Amino acid sequence: MHTQNLRREEAAARARVISVDSYHVTLDVSDAEDPSATSFGTTSVIRFSAEPGAETFADFVGEAVTEVRLNGRLLDEAMVYDGARLRLAGLEAENQLEVTALGRYSRSGEGLHRFTDPADGKTYLYTQCEPADARRYFVNFEQPDLKATIAFTVLAPDGWHVSANGALAAVGAAGGDAGVVRWDFSPTQRMSTYLAAVVAGPYHRATDEWQGTTRDGERLTIPLAAYCRASLAASFDADRIFDLTRRGLDFYHSVFTPGYPWGKYEQAFVPEYNLGAMENPGLVTFTEQYVFTSRAAESQYEARANTLLHEMAHMWFGDLVTMRWWDDLWLKESFADFMGTFAVDRATGWRTAWVNFANRRKAWAYVQDQLPTTHPIVADIPDLEAAEQNFDGITYAKGASVLKQLVAFVGEDVFFDAARSYFRAHAYGNTSLTDLLAALEEASGRPLREWAERWLQTSGLSVLEPVAEHDSDTLARVAVRQTAVDPVTGREALRPHRLRVGLYAHDAAGRLVRTASADVEVTGALTEVPELVGQPVPELVLVNDEDLTYAKVRLDPASEQTVRTSLGDLDDPLARALCWTALWHAARDGEAPAQEYVRAVERFAGAETTVGVQLTVLDNARTAIERYTHGEGRPELREKYLAVVAHELRAAAPGSDQQLAWARALAAGSRYGGGQLGLVRGLLSGSQQVPGLVVDQDLRWPLWQALAAQSQAGAAELDAELSSDRTAKGRVGHALAMAARPDPKVKEAAWKAAVEGEGLTNELLTATVEGFMAGPVALRQHFTERYFASLTGLWADRSQEIATRLVRGLFPADAVLAVDQRPDEDPVLTRTDAWLDENAHAPAALRRLVVEARDHLHRSLSAQYRSRHG
Repeated sequence: MHTQNLRREEAAARARVISVDSYHVTLDVSDAEDPSATSFGTTSVIRFSAEPGAETFADFVGEAVTEVRLNGRLLDEAMVYDGARLRLAGLEAENQLEVTALGRYSRSGEGLHRFTDPADGKTYLYTQCEPADARRYFVNFEQPDLKATIAFTVLAPDGWHVSANGALAAVGAAGGDAGVVRWDFSPTQRMSTYLAAVVAGPYHRATDEWQGTTRDGERLTIPLAAYCRASLAASFDADRIFDLTRRGLDFYHSVFTPGYPWGKYEQAFVPEYNLGAMENPGLVTFTEQYVFTSRAAESQYEARANTLLHEMAHMWFGDLVTMRWWDDLWLKESFADFMGTFAVDRATGWRTAWVNFANRRKAWAYVQDQLPTTHPIVADIPDLEAAEQNFDGITYAKGASVLKQLVAFVGEDVFFDAARSYFRAHAYGNTSLTDLLAALEEASGRPLREWAERWLQTSGLSVLEPVAEHDSDTLARVAVRQTAVDPVTGREALRPHRLRVGLYAHDAAGRLVRTASADVEVTGALTEVPELVGQPVPELVLVNDEDLTYAKVRLDPASEQTVRTSLGDLDDPLARALCWTALWHAARDGEAPAQEYVRAVERFAGAETTVGVQLTVLDNARTAIERYTHGEGRPELREKYLAVVAHELRAAAPGSDQQLAWARALAAGSRYGGGQLGLVRGLLSGSQQVPGLVVDQDLRWPLWQALAAQSQAGAAELDAELSSDRTAKGRVGHALAMAARPDPKVKEAAWKAAVEGEGLTNELLTATVEGFMAGPVALRQHFTERYFASLTGLWADRSQEIATRLVRGLFPADAVLAVDQRPDEDPVLTRTDAWLDENAHAPAALRRLVVEARDHLHRSLSAQYRSRHG
């Protein structure tokens, strides 16, 4: 495993020795339809320059290497290949490496993944490489700063469609091999190996094109294509996807130069995908969860648009200009996360992009930034294992939030001027933070090193709270207090914030509306806001109104009381989202009993008009009940909450997104019990109906899972449901429901399938683990010791993707604090501490996962204690 985990200093040393010119990769997947075939042929021809006489290595993680030729010399593969690296000695100034090997078809979503559609038996392939899985299907130098052109040749079954990053150059017979077709693709521009992509199979394909003018006045025509599995074709809204794609290309060409540099723009929606999407130049891959086969809420379409425009931003931020090493992963992900939301807001008809950003993306960052493993946006990434763990809320959402603050700080025009200069200076190259700051400083005329140091190179959250004093009916003083400590260094880390303070009061119509606001530059521990002095005393003071900065916002006592009694009256959707977030922080931090948050959801979630926010607060309410409330209080709280859910489901407008949100909350909440199982059963059987609610497969399986977890559905019923839904989603839904049944034999079988077996694909593994974790905690208590005993073996024996799913998913996070216990006395917590003490030298990425799980558990137990003791 050691040689698979490339270290930063090794990558830097290799980059000093070699420079890569080109790859030509030939993949032979002609037997992929044969389920007994576990490997495929792969040949790499690599041209690269080097220091004469130097030694280096190439990367490959596969079945076998069968032939290695370096500059025409045949090398002994047994001597130079160790299972992950090929040692190359005696290099010349110009070199050609030819390697023939066997790669393994993936079942984990890493490398070249193979999927058989249960609906029709057809086989599909696609690749996923980030951060370093291109080496799973072809030999290469796997690090982002060794860019090269890449050309693919693919031998595939007749009747398949194949695509890769480059333009299609030729299609024809593969010599005399009947039933096999050869696909040749042109070389790409210089790019990193983690962006290499191939899709192959009997995909449904739709085509279109974009025509437009670049900011520099050049006319461009970009061929468009979109792919999905054949069994999903009837649900594939390609026209809507192409319309959004054209809007995105229009927008990005209005603000970025150069024009789109990758020729064609294709988008493939693929099965069992580990990510939301991946920005492969010319061939972006997406999870096929974005092909909506059942009723989808408008927030789901908006989320898909955000992902599509996020990936399109990567064509410049990440693909054209790429970070030198994974320390600067934020140079692509933070920018794409920000630009995705920015583009949805500017280029589409959705007007809630920043509301959903505040509600979901920033919420993810806030959680991540309060973990003991938090890190600066510009992170310390010593190796590939650490890189994989850093695709997190800091790198994406905190970075995007800080960029939003930067745009407010320097102005939009300056920001885009800097971006264009950055692309011009570093096209097809690699950069670090210094390069970006140079472009920003040149464009803005302002020194930004201190800003970068405070925002990008420190960790943790600033906490902002209002200070309000009044004289009779008017404000005599308004200020913003900032506290911030970097949890990594322990030092004070006050940051500059450009934000807005808003004052709110009820109007004559009973709406809670903004009555005044002031823009403020917060620079220290206390910043006065004289512009608001003399205003009438408000009912709500909202620091960070309009969500311009990244910080945890506290409400003063009067404002908190207003929110808890009048949140539904708040007229502005973004202000409402910020207040929901403040209430959730209070519950998560144990500052208010969790049941108070649930009461706020019961009272106000029905009036929430932004369905993305509504879905979030309903999810939070379930967490508040099942993780943050003490055990004795849960049944009554759950019963009342689910009664409200059932009432709101029936009261919601027929066919509305809100109705769908309440139906999903009913299914998810009933997995833990409660008094609505009769309604769940009735919705499935049709004996109970809610006007306008379509109980389609995306809703049926969560309802079945609720019944299964509560001993209300057995194997026969679940098998019967599967027989009428022979889809990939159906198979996943069935696996979860079967594992959710509260039977010791079921839990044992699920554990063995997930932990001791290797027969489950990535999605089925996740479903089995989630089902295992459903049902009474007592059923799983005896697995706690087995969990900790298995950790180091799992990390050593399984791929990092699969091991991460198991370590996170099976951690006993649902521990319930006993009546006479304090949080630190919980046996799961103490066992976790013992494992960490005993495994001080375990791989850092594994320890990080356990440390984070421990922190989530401690927060849960502390909230339970608070909810019991007030």
